[in-house]
Amino acid sequence: MTLRNKLVVIALQWQESFGVAPSITSAISEYDAALLVGMTENEYSEYMKDKTAVNKGSDFVFNNQRYQIKANRPSGKPGSKVTIVAKATNYLWDKLIWILYDKQYVMQEAWEWDVDKYKLEFDSKSRISPDDYRKGKCLYKK
Repeated sequence: MTLRNKLVVIALQWQESFGVAPSITSAISEYDAALLVGMTENEYSEYMKDKTAVNKGSDFVFNNQRYQIKANRPSGKPGSKVTIVAKATNYLWDKLIWILYDKQYVMQEAWEWDVDKYKLEFDSKSRISPDDYRKGKCLYKK
């Protein structure tokens, strides 16, 4: 079992026992996005070893592209359907990837945006929905 899958199993057990899953969506989505764009697990591991949990602008760099990652995961409980998604708060990145998971942290879809197109589409919007992000380049759809 991969380390990612072990983390998911523990988070789901935690949710079952205590009602709310620990906040792992960010870590899982950054890892998944890196693999989606062609980074190997070893390359991602080496890149991340000297990083902190908070990096202004981008979450990782690969092939001279700075990536910002956003993700959502519904818990499966009533009212947890994803209707609003996070908006980038700065433009210190080259590409943004938004990932939607199911309640088991299985990727359902992933969409990519170039910074200029993202700015043009979303800078003046205060609320962004999954359908908005789906106007980008599809990287994955289950």
